[in-house]
Amino acid sequence: MRANIQSYLHKFLKPISHPPSSLLHLHTTTSTSPHHTQFNLNPPLKSQNKDEPTNHSQRDNKFNEAIDVLCQQKRLKQAIEMPDLVRSPAATATYSALINLCLHLRALKEAKRVHAHMKSSGFVPGVFISNRLLDLYCKCESFVDAQQLFLPNPGRDLCSWNIMISGYAKAGRVKEARSLFDGMPERDNFSWTAMVSGYVRHDQPDEALELFRVMQRYEGIKCNKFTVSSALSASTAIQALGIGKEIHCHVTRIGLDSDAVVWSSLCDMYAKCGNIDEARYIFDKTVDRDVVSWMAMIHRYFEDGRREEGFALFSDFLKSGMRPNEFTFAGVLNACAVETLEDLGKQVHGYMTRIGFNPFSFPASSLVHMYSKCGDIDNAKKVFDLMPHPDLVSWTSLINGYSQHGQPNEALQLFELLLKSGTKPDRITFVGVLSACTHAGLVDKGLEYFHSIECKHGLKHSTDHYACLIDLLSRSRRFKEAEDMIDQMPMKPDKFLWASLLGGCRIHGNLALAKRATEALFELEPKNAATDVTLANISATAGKWGEVAKIRKTMDDKEVVKKPGLSWIEIKRKVHVFVVGDLSHPRSKEINDFLGDLSKRKKEEGYVPQTENVLHDVEEEQKEQNLSYHSEKLAVAFGIIATPPGTAIKVFKNLRTCVDCHMDIKFISKIVGRKIIVRDSNRFHCFEDGRCSCKDYW
Repeated sequence: MRANIQSYLHKFLKPISHPPSSLLHLHTTTSTSPHHTQFNLNPPLKSQNKDEPTNHSQRDNKFNEAIDVLCQQKRLKQAIEMPDLVRSPAATATYSALINLCLHLRALKEAKRVHAHMKSSGFVPGVFISNRLLDLYCKCESFVDAQQLFLPNPGRDLCSWNIMISGYAKAGRVKEARSLFDGMPERDNFSWTAMVSGYVRHDQPDEALELFRVMQRYEGIKCNKFTVSSALSASTAIQALGIGKEIHCHVTRIGLDSDAVVWSSLCDMYAKCGNIDEARYIFDKTVDRDVVSWMAMIHRYFEDGRREEGFALFSDFLKSGMRPNEFTFAGVLNACAVETLEDLGKQVHGYMTRIGFNPFSFPASSLVHMYSKCGDIDNAKKVFDLMPHPDLVSWTSLINGYSQHGQPNEALQLFELLLKSGTKPDRITFVGVLSACTHAGLVDKGLEYFHSIECKHGLKHSTDHYACLIDLLSRSRRFKEAEDMIDQMPMKPDKFLWASLLGGCRIHGNLALAKRATEALFELEPKNAATDVTLANISATAGKWGEVAKIRKTMDDKEVVKKPGLSWIEIKRKVHVFVVGDLSHPRSKEINDFLGDLSKRKKEEGYVPQTENVLHDVEEEQKEQNLSYHSEKLAVAFGIIATPPGTAIKVFKNLRTCVDCHMDIKFISKIVGRKIIVRDSNRFHCFEDGRCSCKDYW
């Protein structure tokens, strides 16, 4: 059995009742196990004479050895107790081991005890031990202790100054860091880099660039890759392409143009300053490109909206023979989720399967997220079921997926399984749960879940939770409760909450309360046309055309432009984008002819155009004409004529689908016998046989 060190220490720390000459010796013997040391309280005596003096040097060595063993085992509590038994100072190496362990564990209280023992035992630390202590105090942000150690120390060196400056800079106390920096007797590259990077890290890029320029004027100081990278980051932060180019020239002059860190920073600067072609030029010139370099360049394309080039570069990456890592898969799958490119996501999934990816890894969570976002909830569930131990991201992605796909019961059942699994939900999980209640109109259930966030799960309510609840109450026409909730909430309502209230007012035609919501939204987002349009829709539905005219004039005065509605569909790996009344598509004549044929058949089935929200006081026939060529209708029509009979159609839209399009596509799904999925800005609508998964509640 392993010796119980804890028990040993408790015994040894009891008051000693016999004379000092009979103090117990600590004897260590290594057991047959290589992983632990036994402590023997009864070492063999050299002499039977009890009055023979104790060898204190040997005793101290044994204690130092015991402390070293405890430090190696990271048993800080026991190790800290040991020095208190030694009257003389511990060995320098022992103090170093104790401080290193305290630093590793960020154990400030224990470090102070070690420091106090040094003082009380008369140990005079050299510059190395002092700097280790100084580093610990700074990293624990105990700057009072750091200053007390630093200021009166006549032996402090350049490293001591650098530790203090770096500590202050990393903690965001850049004024104190700069004050020390200005008072330094000498500086090296680390000093300059610590100060420049401190400015960058804490959102002071102008100061960082100013200091970098000063550094360049000092003789004997040569910029290193870290200083240059920080300066490039500062240029990126303020979108200063010109300054970035100057630094690029400087990099070339001083011979850092082959360093991978510098090249990465240059690529990032050019890409984020709007010159992604220059970033690609630098990337192509880089010799030792690793996985990180490839993925950084690929994601720069994604961020710039040039997804085709991003995915083409990903294809080149796979052809390069370099093996993707987990971050590679996760990054590309997340891009597929954002761009709703399910076909490409499936290809990545297939590649992952061929090379045998780990189902425990986080790319599996990215797969669940990708399929959920792309409207393939069945595949999302299949991937989820194959995960031995789904993480919280996977649970939350699938819960949100079910919620957005009009399957609230499945979402809530999955949440209960999450709780039974022992996984602790977080704030985002509850957003999905409350959204499920909203889509199903489960008001009482939603209120129950909302109150459980704090009282049962110990989490804080967020504005997202309140927005979901306001959405739930207002959609259910419980406006008084919604207003009371807004007035009593502990934080200031944000734009999403007011937009939720406005959405409920639109459904039920509550013009008075809609005006309160729009006034709040105008303060938060004066240039957001969606607010004006929604209020105009409510006024138009109520027949208040004078109000509609005022709103339109206000939009003109504010120079607010309505965001154009876009719908897109992917056919054979090519994305086709449509706008209202679009005639630019090569098959636009076929599309319009098909919609004309459908119009007759829909009316025979009982379709009546929903013209209430047309924002023009025109004849009914003109209103119907305006509705006929909305972007989602064009995309759906193209999907039907471009695919074999029976193929499911999947369309994506950047705005919320209108009431007429929702009604129209229900009829189309029945007439053509197709499953039609439309994802608008709010949720997925699955139309099949004349019905929608949202049950007309969206």
